[in-house]
Amino acid sequence: MTISSQLSADGQELTIIVQGRFDFNTHQAFRDAYQRTDCTPKRYVVDLGGATYLDSSALGMLLLLRDYGGSDKSNIRLINCNPDVRKVLSVSNFEQLFAIA
Repeated sequence: MTISSQLSADGQELTIIVQGRFDFNTHQAFRDAYQRTDCTPKRYVVDLGGATYLDSSALGMLLLLRDYGGSDKSNIRLINCNPDVRKVLSVSNFEQLFAIA
């Protein structure tokens, strides 16, 4: 399990990259990825291309990111979802809360 983040050159977009299992064990690393930046980005991208597993804890973490990013005004995209991850997001109706690509 690895969580890393990259801030765009203009500081407007933060990309959080998830590798391996996205579960309760990644909670602190995921929070640190978006809370420990020097600025407040306008957009967030969560790259799930390397995620092999996603559970209800991960869904909760995504909701916490959404709240942190401005709730209904947040601009968060979930990208590179494999079929299993996409299915979990779909069953949870996360398409209504996030842009999923």
